[in-house]
Amino acid sequence: MLSIRCSSEDENLIKKFAAIKKQSVSEFLRQAALEKIEDEYDLKLVKDYLDKKEKMSFYSADEVEKELGIWVIN
Repeated sequence: MLSIRCSSEDENLIKKFAAIKKQSVSEFLRQAALEKIEDEYDLKLVKDYLDKKEKMSFYSADEVEKELGIWVIN
């Protein structure tokens, strides 16, 4: 079980927003927390990719076909 402290203004905003979403406050806060974690994880994956991208080599389909000796008939 978790509990949080927030101002009365924040509490009212959270309750109203949860009601608009037809969720309990608990469901709303749980979903918001999990989405935040997922966003942070996704951002880390993108940053890791961009850091490694400079060291990667990319090839067009034509270059791969030529390198492997494959001819695709359209």
